Amino acid sequence: MSSLEAFFTILGLALVTVLTRGFLMLPARELPMPPWARRALKYAPLAALVAIIAPEVLMKNGALIATPLDARLIGAAAAVAWFFFRRGILGTIVVGMAVFLPLRIGLGW
Repeated sequence: MSSLEAFFTILGLALVTVLTRGFLMLPARELPMPPWARRALKYAPLAALVAIIAPEVLMKNGALIATPLDARLIGAAAAVAWFFFRRGILGTIVVGMAVFLPLRIGLGW
């Protein structure tokens, strides 16, 4: 891909992004939306986060992890347990990384 093609590709993607996101922000009044759709949209950020994180935790080199003794799985389990009991995002990240890093670096998992 040449530099000019890359430039126009990025420009096109930016235009599509602005148009699709701006469509919902431009109206002067709120768009009418059924209650079920409004409830469903509350979970969109969580769904997007899970879609990003799950493959990183559950896969290695394009394949599912074969053993439950993987540092990523153990760190994720500790983070989920922390969040279940404390409901704190910062603590979840700290606990997950505090369990993951020593396993990954020290034991070479």
